Amino acid sequence: MDVGPEQANYLFSVMRLVPGATVRLFNGQDGEWIARVELASKKRGVLICERQNGPQVSPPDLWLLFAPIRKERTNFVVEKAVELGVARVIPVMTRFTNSERWRQDKQLAHAVEAAEQCGATFVPQIDDVAHLDRILANWPPERVLYWADESRAGQPHGFSGPTESGAAAILIGPEGGFSDEEKTLLNSLPFVRPFSLGPRILRAETAAVAALALWQNAMGDWT
Repeated sequence: MDVGPEQANYLFSVMRLVPGATVRLFNGQDGEWIARVELASKKRGVLICERQNGPQVSPPDLWLLFAPIRKERTNFVVEKAVELGVARVIPVMTRFTNSERWRQDKQLAHAVEAAEQCGATFVPQIDDVAHLDRILANWPPERVLYWADESRAGQPHGFSGPTESGAAAILIGPEGGFSDEEKTLLNSLPFVRPFSLGPRILRAETAAVAALALWQNAMGDWT
């Protein structure tokens, strides 16, 4: 396997790997592999895959949609989405979204780093920002969309078993909540189901983590 300049800098300058050293690799399809460094230089390298170290572990068919927030907190959401197991991350622009900062390439790199740190063998698809109404207009009807409805505080969370297709998504709103128009639109769509996050109002990044944990426990691969 040839290694390009960016990866070579990380492996051989930051991690200081030398020929003969081993490193764990994954490509999101073939599990984890042990590779030996054959060639190491500042701008390129060669790795030889020697054996498979673990099977491919992919997440359930779950998407996470959330309104971007401040940089560090957005990074936190992406990182935890990788750790908790989602197949796709979709940033959404809503009426009260208070941050438009989103770099798709940067967040993909952050997701890769999160996967490396927690030993995952899968990196979710990272989308660019899109407006909520546009996303809903093109939504695949077989995929259930659960949205965090603050008006249901104190009620049961609402995750009650896998859907027929197994495809699902979770929508977390911005710090200011959804607008009345957005709530009306969500409540009018047949594929949308509201859910509760308990008796307390949570910050956006906490809500994302809590929702993913609840769904995985009730309907995902934690059962």
